[in-house]
Amino acid sequence: MHHHRDTDGALDVLVSLADPDDAGRIRERIGTSERPATRDRQRWLTTRQIASTEPRASTWLWMLEEDDPETNEIVVLLDGGLNGALELAVLDGEPFGPDEHRRVPVTDAVADRPRPEAVKRLPSDELVPALRAVTTMRQGRRTANAVARRDWSRVVEADTADPLPGYARWALALRPDCPAALRERFSDHPSYAHRMRTAGIVESPAAYVREWRSAGTVLATLDTGRWAFPTRVREAEDVLRPLVRGSLGANVEAWAVLAQLLPTFTGTVPELIVTAGAIA
Repeated sequence: MHHHRDTDGALDVLVSLADPDDAGRIRERIGTSERPATRDRQRWLTTRQIASTEPRASTWLWMLEEDDPETNEIVVLLDGGLNGALELAVLDGEPFGPDEHRRVPVTDAVADRPRPEAVKRLPSDELVPALRAVTTMRQGRRTANAVARRDWSRVVEADTADPLPGYARWALALRPDCPAALRERFSDHPSYAHRMRTAGIVESPAAYVREWRSAGTVLATLDTGRWAFPTRVREAEDVLRPLVRGSLGANVEAWAVLAQLLPTFTGTVPELIVTAGAIA
């Protein structure tokens, strides 16, 4: 079989989750080679794949969570649509990963970038009163962008004590880095799922791989994610691994069916895997 480069990478995401003892035979049958373990030096080219897919806002956040200066440079300079508050955080060296006390170095290209004019940070003691005064979505977005990453705990505590106005809560939820503890409080709103999907926001890589489509697009994004956001991509791999080994296993004909279905399959990745296993 011959595959387009993106298809080859998408297939490799799944083959890499098979039992290592079976991987060689699977690759031989479907005609795909193992991807190099080193980070791709043509990162700008491969990242364009993420730039053209959804959920873009969340994939950018997962990349920022690596706290890698070169990856941050890609996110800031390539996208051009990064949330202004997140861009300001990158310019200021604020961390997105678990080490909240570190300062992330910035590359020369990022350091030379003009600061986003639309983002005006508020002093911490003024932030909650400003959020409680929100009466329009426009005002909500402006105030939500004033939240520094270090202030999220203060916002969560304020909403716990007394729920913030609706426009403020929606604007906060539409920030890709809104804490799950805050966003989940109104996830049962009828339009919640639609608003999050439209904004390019997904709960986690695990939810992304379970719910988003098409399978080829999701797998191509995960392929790039193996170097772009390796910490979070493991969550998606943990969802797929038992499906791969349970539905496909060492059955090379099932893998051949999957390779044939992948380019035009419109369903989710789990649906692709189960369908290929059933057909074979």
